[in-house]
This record gives sequence, structure tokens and C-alpha cells, in this order.
Amino acid sequence: MARKEDFNRKVPLPTGLTTIAIQKAIDYIEKELTDLVEVYLEQANVFSALVGIYGTKALDATSVYEKHRHLDVAQQRFPDLRKKGSGSNPSPLVSLESKASKRPWALQSHYDHSGWYIVWRYLVDPTMSLEANKPVIIWRVDVVFLTKEDWKYEASTAGSGGGGRTHTFGLRGAATKLKNAAVYQRKDVRIIGGKAVPANGD
Repeated sequence: MARKEDFNRKVPLPTGLTTIAIQKAIDYIEKELTDLVEVYLEQANVFSALVGIYGTKALDATSVYEKHRHLDVAQQRFPDLRKKGSGSNPSPLVSLESKASKRPWALQSHYDHSGWYIVWRYLVDPTMSLEANKPVIIWRVDVVFLTKEDWKYEASTAGSGGGGRTHTFGLRGAATKLKNAAVYQRKDVRIIGGKAVPANGD
């Protein structure tokens, strides 16, 4: 269970979003993805998408932010979530996109829209050395408001022979931009060599 002492309540959040809702979402993601670790071992990028999807599902249930009720629209449009009552075209201030990454700072998106972003930083721990019966750990959650100018275009690396990724947008100066955006951060996880790993207790 996400510990209350690991939350920083000074981090700005979208109107109406609470740390309690985020805490419940963390617990939900960790619980529901326990049986899907094999997906991570085979296709880590697909697993990251699942973390973001489960984060959206959890906040839809626990907060005043909700998904679009038409499934086809919800899957194709920004944002993933909008504040209840904000209409079909919510302003950036009440738009919330759910992203996930195993990397400590980088952030990519298929859009460069302005709005709030919640980023579930996770690690997969098959040895369950951090917590018993928890192979999936959300170790940090970033919440930040980004504008179109914060994104840079990254061209496609896909080739005619297959492989590579489609075009995306990357967050400029991610480490600097997200330096004070962690609303939740576990104290038993460290970044070593650009990777989040369980702390050794020293």
C-alpha cells in the first residue's frame, strides 16, 4: 500500500485531484498488474502502455476526473481524463493525460498538447525484494502542467523493413522540468546509472 509519508502535498495538482485519489490509483495499478509481468518481459513498451491505461481507469473511479464515455473517442483523443462537468472540449487546465515510464525522467507522447500530465514511474521487481507479493512497484508519480512549447518533435525511426517506432514528442529538459513535480516518491528506491532500483539500505 502506498505510504502517506511518501507524498509531497506541496506539489501543485489539477483542480479537484487529491493525493488520496492518487494513492488509491497506485494501489490499484500495483495489484492489477501483478499477473501481467510476463508482458513486461516480452514487450516493455506494451507494459508501459498498460500502466498508463490502468492509471486512467483508477483515477476515473477514484477522482473527479473521468474518461470519455464513448470508447472509440476515449482511445483516440487527448486527454485521457477531464474534470467532471468540463464538457466535450475541456480546457488544458482541466485536462489530464496518464503516462507511464520505467525511465526516471524521460517522457514521450504522441501529442504535444497543453494540459496536466500524471506520470506513473514504475519498476518491475521479479524477486519482490521491495515488498512481498509485489513484482510491480510504482516508485514515483510526477504531476506537471505542460504547454505545447515544452515538447520537441522526434521523427519516426521506423523503416520499410520493419522495426523502429513511429513519430513522437519528447519533453524538453525533462529532468529540470520534473525536478519538483514528484507528488509521490518511495524512499526505498534509488536512481543508479539512470535506472530506478531498490535501495540497498545503506
